[in-house]
Amino acid sequence: MTLSIHRLVSGHDAQGKSIFIVDDNVTVSPNRTAAGTSVVELWNTDSTPADNSGSKDPTDHPHRIPPPVNGSVFRVVEYPPDKERFANMAGRDWNAEAKAHGYTRDPGNARHAGFHKTNTIDYAVVIEGEIYALMDEGEKLMKVGDCLVQRGTSHSWANRSDKIARIAFILIDAKPVP
Repeated sequence: MTLSIHRLVSGHDAQGKSIFIVDDNVTVSPNRTAAGTSVVELWNTDSTPADNSGSKDPTDHPHRIPPPVNGSVFRVVEYPPDKERFANMAGRDWNAEAKAHGYTRDPGNARHAGFHKTNTIDYAVVIEGEIYALMDEGEKLMKVGDCLVQRGTSHSWANRSDKIARIAFILIDAKPVP
């Protein structure tokens, strides 16, 4: 998959005037693809409140699902149809990969192989295609423009169509659910 997102980032010049510090196209790097799912990280923060000084690109790091502690991450994820995604998942040690990428998988959930959980609050907006948001109990079909606030729950994404589904996510570090 070739996912490319045009990214603009604002900042400040030496006189404190607002300027564009980034105007580029961000594409999927090899370490940001799993099971055919492509991830483009657009920005992240590592503190709350966020530090808006400087102009260093904070996305140059190994891929992790959750944001830094007390931070946030803004990314776009492209999900292929499940039939392609599951073919790419075959034979991989997904529990080890989940641990390496900072999240918890729920491989015992028979409803969908992608069930996982993070200690985050996630804001999700479907920007292309359609996808099912699955919870332990229930599911909802989301279409372009639909939004989900996902609050640290075990969940998965099921693309039952024959087209790509693209979602913009903002993940914010959160306290674990008791």
